[in-house]
Amino acid sequence: MLKLNSLTKRFGNFTAVDNISLELNKGELFGFLGPNGAGKTTTIKMITGLIKPSAGKIDINGFDLAAETIEAKSIIGYIPDQPFIYDRLTGKEFLFFSGSLYGIEKNTLKERIDNVIDQLKIGSWINKNTEDYSQGMKQRIVIASAFLHEPDLILVDEPMIGLDPQSAHIIKNVFKKYTDNGKTIFMSTHSLHVVEEICGRVGIINKGKMIFDDSIAELLKLKNEKDRNLEELFIELTEDEPDFSNN
Repeated sequence: MLKLNSLTKRFGNFTAVDNISLELNKGELFGFLGPNGAGKTTTIKMITGLIKPSAGKIDINGFDLAAETIEAKSIIGYIPDQPFIYDRLTGKEFLFFSGSLYGIEKNTLKERIDNVIDQLKIGSWINKNTEDYSQGMKQRIVIASAFLHEPDLILVDEPMIGLDPQSAHIIKNVFKKYTDNGKTIFMSTHSLHVVEEICGRVGIINKGKMIFDDSIAELLKLKNEKDRNLEELFIELTEDEPDFSNN
């Protein structure tokens, strides 16, 4: 579904992402961890096509992002860390606008909007202007919009920012159900407990380099072997920079 081959991004003399390679299959919920400045958001923005790599290749379900940009972008969804919504629209109007960008037939779009409203429990707010929304409700609307064209791959940057525990629980269930249906989610997050709860596979990036890429079971096994909790293990890995990517 997603292949990153020697992906690198430089900003002047600074290397933000350093020669990382990764392959995700259909149905995976991948948790992408790393400290601030590690290269997580830069990696996601390269996969979405918002910024161009300095070197390397991105393949999305058989499409070369550089050469087949429209085809590749048509099958991905993007949920940024800071939701942007047009304030003078209601939530439902924003969803119709978002869905229309993908050329979804009107009746099909209405059905899909009704479905995401139900899944994300946003019915009580859907006809209110988005300028009146809380940060968490804005995030839920943006998440809903990313699902409308039923993308094969969804890229998520810090999805739990601004969400109360009830909203976070709803989002986790929606993500899990989506991947259970054969879709793929690439999720960058600082929330270790979220990764432990719903991700089947984990990657850790530090100073632009991938230092861990394996199943959540292997990460928890490493945690037990080192007699650490997950937070302590993460700090140890990102401080000492060991390379467990081939374990």
